[in-house]
Amino acid sequence: MALAPSSSGSEPVIAEVEMKNAGADQAATTVRATVVQASSVFYDTPATLDKAEKFIAEAAGNGSQLVVFPEAFIGGYPHGCTFGLAIGNRTAKGKEDFRKYHAAAIEVPGPEVSRLASLAGKYKVFLVMGVVERAGYTLYNTALFFDPLGKYLGKHRKLVPTALERVFWGFGDGSTLPVFDTQLGKIGALLCWENKMPLARTAMYAKGIQIYCAPTADASPTWVASMTHIALEGGCFVVSANQYCRRKDYPPPPEYTFGGLDEEPSPETVVCPGGSVIVSPSGTVLAGPNFDGEGLVTADLDLGEIVQAKFDFDVVGHYSRPEVLSLVVKTDPKPAVSFTASSADGEKGDDALQA
Repeated sequence: MALAPSSSGSEPVIAEVEMKNAGADQAATTVRATVVQASSVFYDTPATLDKAEKFIAEAAGNGSQLVVFPEAFIGGYPHGCTFGLAIGNRTAKGKEDFRKYHAAAIEVPGPEVSRLASLAGKYKVFLVMGVVERAGYTLYNTALFFDPLGKYLGKHRKLVPTALERVFWGFGDGSTLPVFDTQLGKIGALLCWENKMPLARTAMYAKGIQIYCAPTADASPTWVASMTHIALEGGCFVVSANQYCRRKDYPPPPEYTFGGLDEEPSPETVVCPGGSVIVSPSGTVLAGPNFDGEGLVTADLDLGEIVQAKFDFDVVGHYSRPEVLSLVVKTDPKPAVSFTASSADGEKGDDALQA
């Protein structure tokens, strides 16, 4: 285990593809993975990107090959914000809060994605970054993946935003459930409480995930138990990253207020205590949980442990009963509107468009 407190060229080609250049004979046997536990600079995406680079540089300096950031690190997780919502009513301030939150989100692809790809290439790391993705006027809770060559690999959009998240984040679909075959092993991610969805987890297991990333905003005492269960169930390493946030990491009142509390918290009040953790396929906690502050949580992952774990329990292999229980995953995009054009003879042309 290693727990370290933080010390505080040309653009790559962006292509959303799964890596296919890493066979079993090329794969690493031990991977040094680092979780970054830190807060965003809320409403300030350029400053958040600068902060991310400092942590990436520090992790790379410690020999890390994989760096995983929390859910919604770029764009920010809006702890305590209600966006002025009550049933049947939205306040003017709440609408302005959403306008600013929308402005802090990023487009994928876009300039911020290009910078993140450049950082992955500069520091030679695989990078998993939680972002708030802006697609038109709808926002998504998204994880982005980058390789050490400075290439953007693809994204995962959270399937089901949790509770009040559903009023400011849209729903992902099965077209963004990737597991990338990399030189470090097969890497993918589910976000926060979609890790509690058994069928979503099973889809990841069926894709052969070895390093299961779980960016989150959940710092509850039961989260480590959930991560341990997933590691045991999937026979994989679980790398979970959460933010560590104080009230002072958000704009002061009245610009930003925390709802549901009897009184406004003091600037030093911890609003998210972290709990980032790395767990092995045997259920052993390798590093963390860190509830002490911002910092790096690092562990060396021996991929040979995966084979040993699968010998005991392979949920989509020898311990499955597909003639009794099976899962169908619909991986086609689900746009709200599809446009089709017909040729003169009444057949569909090739210029079908989707929105």
